Amino acid sequence: MDGNPIREKIISALRDGAELRFQLIESSVDVMVQASKAIYDCFQNNGKVLLFGNGGSAADAQHIAAEFVGRFDRERGPLPAIALTTDSSALTSIGNDYGFEVVFARQIQALCQPNDIVVAISTSGRSPNVLAAVMAARELGGRSIGLTGANGKALAEAVDIPIIVPSAETPRIQECHITIGHILCEIIDSLMGV
Repeated sequence: MDGNPIREKIISALRDGAELRFQLIESSVDVMVQASKAIYDCFQNNGKVLLFGNGGSAADAQHIAAEFVGRFDRERGPLPAIALTTDSSALTSIGNDYGFEVVFARQIQALCQPNDIVVAISTSGRSPNVLAAVMAARELGGRSIGLTGANGKALAEAVDIPIIVPSAETPRIQECHITIGHILCEIIDSLMGV
């Protein structure tokens, strides 16, 4: 290092992110295989994927849903995926009338069917509205995948397939969550022969 603190900070952040991805190889490849197969089976059985989270995780939910509905890397037909974070009227009316804790659960109750998969994204794994939505999906027969961080025990225990990023740092967890989302999209395309 040349003593430039900005340069050193950038190098440190990139190294931390790279090292965390190597840790994901050791900790999460098998559950990512399970998640890929579950999503593929969902699409094959005319189900849909419902994604949600708060803040940066909401953005990740929207990003992943867009990759399924549009396309990821190659041309294919659209795949049914909905980010529950995009309907401002539903979010605000549910939040106002029932409380923010059920803003996703209420949408799950309206939209989730037994062949569907919900993808719950929470870096902390403790977001009450995310946990409530997972419980609502379970009651309706939907399967669940959770993306969380090292301290996300509550979400990891609530979902069928937990993918845990082995870090407590929100920025690094979020970087890995979108990486995981892209990998899942890539595997789905591969399984579909695209």
